[in-house]
Amino acid sequence: MARLSVNINKIATLRNSRGGDNPNLIQVAKDCERFGAQGITVHPRPDERHIRYNDVFELKQVVKTEFNIEGNCEEQKFVNLVLANKPEQVTLVPDILGQLTSNHGWDTIANQHYLQKIIKVFKDEGIRVSIFVDPVVEMVKAAATTGTDRIELYTEAYATQYHQNKEQAIAPYVKAAEVAHELGLGINAGHDLDLNNLKYFAQNIPALDEVSIGHALITDALYYGLENTIQMYLRQLV
Repeated sequence: MARLSVNINKIATLRNSRGGDNPNLIQVAKDCERFGAQGITVHPRPDERHIRYNDVFELKQVVKTEFNIEGNCEEQKFVNLVLANKPEQVTLVPDILGQLTSNHGWDTIANQHYLQKIIKVFKDEGIRVSIFVDPVVEMVKAAATTGTDRIELYTEAYATQYHQNKEQAIAPYVKAAEVAHELGLGINAGHDLDLNNLKYFAQNIPALDEVSIGHALITDALYYGLENTIQMYLRQLV
């Protein structure tokens, strides 16, 4: 079954809203693992509006499962942060400065040469690389020649269309995943996956390795509790 990595950005947002250290981000990461999460994801941004760069160093000392750092590799500060901490995985996202949330994948054709160079930087340090892509076959094919280990399918379009026509919503993702698998790429997925749409996605995407879920999971935890919520998400992946 696909692994569940919990994105704890929203915990940091809550902490930062009042200053201080409540909720304690490090303890939440430990508890997520204790409750069954198979990875911890963070996405630090230059303005540190949620995850702070120092959080990453502290988390590296305590995360016992898989540590995944997402971010904009065109920011040298981000590159330095990843190289200093050497997580199990880095996920490269084509954000712009000040972007509210990630909203598109890489153009792996136009950025082919750049991606080849930056991916090599991380892989030379033994870090697995995943790159954010839209469910477009041409982009998946071009991703395979960048040197990346995995792609992360950007799933907002699927989540948006799911309730109108789930078969139509999943179709481009199935095709993209089939091509990725044929080309030897690992397959991650994330963005707007939740308790309503996750099971159908996981059942229909071949060779899905990992989902990274933050906003929806933390929102659900307000109602169901964090431990129960993580278990509920894990059951969607069986």
